[in-house]
Amino acid sequence: MRIALGQINATVGAFAENSRAIVEQSERAASAGADLAVFPELALCGYPPKDLVTLREFVERQIAALEQLARAPVFSRVPALVGFVEPHPGEGAGLYNACALLSGGKIAAVARKTLLPNYDVFDEARYFDPSPMVTVLEIGGVSVGISICEDLWNDKFFWQKPRYLRDPIEEIRAKGAQVLVNLSASPYALGKPQRRREMLSAAARRHGMPIALCNLVGGNDSIVFDGNSIAVSAAGEVAVQATGFEEDFAIADLTPRPASKPVSTAGAPLGEQPADTSQKPTSIVSPALAPSGPSALAVVSAYELDLSDAGCAELASALTLGIRDYARKTGFRSVVLGLSGGIDSALTAVLAARALGPENVTGIAMPSRYTADMSNEDARILAERLGIHFHTIAIEPIFSAYLAALEPIFRGRKPDVTEENLQARIRGMLLMAFSNKTGALLLSTGNKSELATGFCTLYGDMAGGLAAIGDLSKTAVYALSRWFNRQGKEVIPARILDRPPTAELRENQTDQDTLPPYDQLDGVLRGHVEEHLGVGELTARGLSSDLVRRVLKLVVRSEYKRRQAAPVLRVTARAFGEGWRFPIAHGYLH
Repeated sequence: MRIALGQINATVGAFAENSRAIVEQSERAASAGADLAVFPELALCGYPPKDLVTLREFVERQIAALEQLARAPVFSRVPALVGFVEPHPGEGAGLYNACALLSGGKIAAVARKTLLPNYDVFDEARYFDPSPMVTVLEIGGVSVGISICEDLWNDKFFWQKPRYLRDPIEEIRAKGAQVLVNLSASPYALGKPQRRREMLSAAARRHGMPIALCNLVGGNDSIVFDGNSIAVSAAGEVAVQATGFEEDFAIADLTPRPASKPVSTAGAPLGEQPADTSQKPTSIVSPALAPSGPSALAVVSAYELDLSDAGCAELASALTLGIRDYARKTGFRSVVLGLSGGIDSALTAVLAARALGPENVTGIAMPSRYTADMSNEDARILAERLGIHFHTIAIEPIFSAYLAALEPIFRGRKPDVTEENLQARIRGMLLMAFSNKTGALLLSTGNKSELATGFCTLYGDMAGGLAAIGDLSKTAVYALSRWFNRQGKEVIPARILDRPPTAELRENQTDQDTLPPYDQLDGVLRGHVEEHLGVGELTARGLSSDLVRRVLKLVVRSEYKRRQAAPVLRVTARAFGEGWRFPIAHGYLH
């Protein structure tokens, strides 16, 4: 069976644009002699649509777009599976995460998602009902099992602790499927493409049938989708893999497993409630399968922190795509950022120039009385090497005016962090003024270590519309920066990499005046944030109890800052933002 994978970059709510992409890829599939074209999860409306699906008009317009799409002549030449939001009249949320088989000018059948993820960045149980049944359709004389993203991620032989009571793939195989397809919108995290490939191969070998997975590519808000659509043989060998982090089209020739029994070809009509089955669905973890122990919650979410050349290349591609799509899909053509002469702003500038072109990036240096000459020089050199626009605005006159205005009410009080934060807020004000005047998107340049510990200033360096490197630890920032410098020429001045990190908000300041060394700090943060570990579990790994408690206290105290941070591009197993939902006011002490 020849299956085409249409790896498109769908924009949420852009029905016409997404439909055009689906038709274009389907034309390629038909020309290639494909028996079936497969598109990503919710390809028609984009993923994740979030509360847009609570608007009746949104769902109705999407259904109208689907019906119009189904009439495209190309689907008389090749059938296609297209993800969409399906309304239904039954009890519950009234919506399914579904896919339609478009064939012969009509919606020939509909399949619905069985397992609804409701963790990390996923909120599907908020919007959708789980399907009580799985779907196998006869397409081109082959029994094809239809699954949607999470349906494939509950293999009890692959994962240590599955999240759900049922495995839809087992049910699909039992219904006689010869080939399995999966429509996915699987978000990127460092190391996840490899894990996804391993999982797919293991499932193919276990069930003895080939699998084709079409994954979404592109950035939607803070989430980056890596694509890397893939098809594997029944032996688990990769038949084809699409390019990561860009739109692509791939053809896989797969040998179906021998037929075992007849399967209904009717499928379910659009909007009809599927009949219940003896196997009850669930979208929650059962008590018997509930995670326990220090690493149980991390089993399906944390991936190895790979900062090798390959890992850094993957991170660079993900962040570049995330910046480009965030700007494009929100209507920005250019960006601005503060260039301090430090490592974080340097890396952000490199990524922005890569994503949007240097002609669309502006860096502004804003020195104060505490800024070293080398910082100004390094910022200028970086801008010249990248070819971005560069300006310098000295903040000393503004800072002095602020101090003079505040002197009467600050009289008798010693200088402290207040004066440091004033400088950061002056810089934030100037950058926002440039953003307002020119229409450029302001990029926040803070890293994950800073966001975690609150080593950042509200309405200062936190100002911005996107935190491009907010999911990179300081350790990862250095690794990725050094990787960029190994790619042909040194873009980031070596002195930026070699000097101790400093905010330069007071005399002779370094980050380690306030924070533990980053190699220690980042280890604690990774365990706590990405692996869900508490004090006891972290100290059991040999980490100092004093260090762990100090770091976690900083994390708790700075929660209010993170609530007001710019959206963070998610590139690890857990980023601050939608996947991090801790209360600000609470009495739990680590």
